[in-house]
Amino acid sequence: MISKAVRFVNLVLAGLLAGNEFGTKMALHPALEELSTSERIRAEQAVTRRYGAILPLWMSSTVASCVAALALSRGSRGLFPRLAGTACFAGMLLSTLLGNVPINKRTLEIDPDEDGEEFAQLRERWDRLHTLRVVLTVAGFELLVAGMPRGDGR
Repeated sequence: MISKAVRFVNLVLAGLLAGNEFGTKMALHPALEELSTSERIRAEQAVTRRYGAILPLWMSSTVASCVAALALSRGSRGLFPRLAGTACFAGMLLSTLLGNVPINKRTLEIDPDEDGEEFAQLRERWDRLHTLRVVLTVAGFELLVAGMPRGDGR
């Protein structure tokens, strides 16, 4: 019973995170690109502050729930997809901490009225790292789902 609850929480956290990452890539950031440079910097700073308050706990909880679900799983059925999904989420967290977070910190320091060129360079790098993060979270979620035991006992 506990392992089912842990798997459920894991899938909820992973699915919501994958959806969030995909949505920011496909909807939020393309919309922000349509703003003037100073407006975009201000908007990115506001989004960065908001996500900075939410995502560290959400991302680390997702990885922790992946590990817990693996630890509580029985048998080898679906083990490879669950291991691979966990690796995707761990890679996403590592990429975020080493790549996106330092860029986010610098973005918060930028003067919206004076640092447009630096911001453009930072965003280009951030977008590449975010694309990696989207691929890892979506693939990770798909793998976790593929590795879940089927309801018919097979």
